[in-house]
Amino acid sequence: SRIGKLPIAIPSGVEVKVGADVVEVKGAKAALTTPVCDLLSYEVADGHITLTRKAETRESRAQHGLRRTLQLLEGVTKGFSKTLEVIGVGYRVAVKGNVIELQVGFSHPVLVELPAGLSAKVEGQKLTIMGADKVLVGEMAA
Repeated sequence: SRIGKLPIAIPSGVEVKVGADVVEVKGAKAALTTPVCDLLSYEVADGHITLTRKAETRESRAQHGLRRTLQLLEGVTKGFSKTLEVIGVGYRVAVKGNVIELQVGFSHPVLVELPAGLSAKVEGQKLTIMGADKVLVGEMAA
């Protein structure tokens, strides 16, 4: 994989630990973990993380590119966000603490509780979901 071969630069202020079964990344905004893939070897040296395949199987090639693009480092430094626009006559959205209240055509408001590590804000008809975990932000927006 051309993507998997590229070394991942570790920004200043970010700490990376590769354990036996998890990779821990700690930064200014959050601390994230991801499981270690047994098909790859992880090497942290000179401010870079390098992933190499242990074998040339189809699954190891797929994991090589996937693990490179999980972007934990970007999540703990900048964070991720998704913006949703609520469009419709009478449709409204509000954030109350860690609960999103949607009025989207039902006879009652729909309450959606935010998971730990996520936050939301409303500006007019736009709902923005923010957090350090790219997967969790995307799943919540969906």
